[in-house]
Amino acid sequence: MPTICWFRRDLRLADHPALAAAVAQARDADDEVVPLFVLDPALWSDATGAPRRAYLAASLRALDEATGGRLVVRHGRPVDVVPALVRETGADAVHVTAATEPYGRRRDDAVEAALGAVPLVRTGSPYAVGPGRVRTGDDRAYQVFTPFRRAWLDHGWHDPAPAPRDAPWADVRGDGVPDAPATDVPLPDAGERAAHARWRAFVADDLAGYGTDRDRPDLDVTSWMSVHLKYGEIHPRTMLADLAAVARDAEPALAASLATYRSELAWREFHADVLWHHPGAATRSLRPVVPEDAWVTGRAEDEAFDVWAHGRTGYPLVDAGMRQLRATGWMHNRVRMVVASFLVKDLHVRWQRGAEHFMRWLLDGDVSQNQLNWQWVAGTGRDAAPFFRIFNPVTQGRKFDPDGQYVRRWVPELRDVPAPAVHEPWTLGLQAPEDYPPPVVDHKHEREVALADHKRRPTG
Repeated sequence: MPTICWFRRDLRLADHPALAAAVAQARDADDEVVPLFVLDPALWSDATGAPRRAYLAASLRALDEATGGRLVVRHGRPVDVVPALVRETGADAVHVTAATEPYGRRRDDAVEAALGAVPLVRTGSPYAVGPGRVRTGDDRAYQVFTPFRRAWLDHGWHDPAPAPRDAPWADVRGDGVPDAPATDVPLPDAGERAAHARWRAFVADDLAGYGTDRDRPDLDVTSWMSVHLKYGEIHPRTMLADLAAVARDAEPALAASLATYRSELAWREFHADVLWHHPGAATRSLRPVVPEDAWVTGRAEDEAFDVWAHGRTGYPLVDAGMRQLRATGWMHNRVRMVVASFLVKDLHVRWQRGAEHFMRWLLDGDVSQNQLNWQWVAGTGRDAAPFFRIFNPVTQGRKFDPDGQYVRRWVPELRDVPAPAVHEPWTLGLQAPEDYPPPVVDHKHEREVALADHKRRPTG
């Protein structure tokens, strides 16, 4: 009897333990593997955002090509589709990479129950170390990142698994890869081959300077691997193995950059671990930081959110980031922190609304990373920045975009304004560009309001 390998956040063939298990079982039975992807309407909707759905369609086309045109895409609810395909093919097992996010865990439990006697075999996870596996000495979840990172490094991970050779793909009817929705966002190349090419280019060209330059949006030397990791076109274990190989002969500066990048991967896994233990963190603050009456509501909230979302706040670094997001489906990480802080602490809008906007537009929109990073900025998460850490958009711009190159790229109204005035064009008085708005709020005043609200925070 055949086996089914149900692809989800693992759209690749190499370093895919669940696929390896499916192929091994099929070969033992002298049978075939059905490569399945379920187009779940819960994840294919307007709330997902056109850029991310368009990228997913491209990634599925790449996976279909890698399987020789045998990828079976079925449209519908997994709890209906997967058991139906088992009955249709007579498959005796469904192999998956274990889901770790709240919706995926609920989905898989429902599918497992619907399969009855046919096992749903969970192998591996989307992370180097599966969420929930790194524990303190007294068997509790870590609350702080630095000790988590040490324990994560001590725990270690398996070597990458090679791609199965000559996988016996079954020829089963599918509904076809979905058409990509229309989007003005230029998509990066999708698929496993593109992910590895991008990773090799980063290691060769930009890894050495990552430790010193990663916070500079004007230099743009980040890896852009977050999109590929979101869809599992490459496994972080593969990347960590490559970093370990580079480390063996690395000079001190390269070794420092390498350690910094590895720490960023650990941060990603820390947030996945937090969400594993606290699934409600996808929508609810893990701790309150201000009283409920601190947040704007109604029309005032909508107006504040609208100028932020469209990059019309009058603060150039904030506006550049928000326009980059709308134009490219991506935003530099340093700028993500600045724009998030501005929404929550200058405009007093709840982090959940900003997180929802990001999930609609980001190509790399991932529940644990997006929601927990927003909670980090808002001061509500595990090992979060303290609420009184309020990013000043002017000083952040001067420090990390010193020549104003990033701002002028995304805010063309300021293309003729030299640095440092480009980060506070209102200081030019009558010479300020007429088509660029004045600041929507006074940062110094709103900072004081936020700190006063924090002093009134709920206790206990």
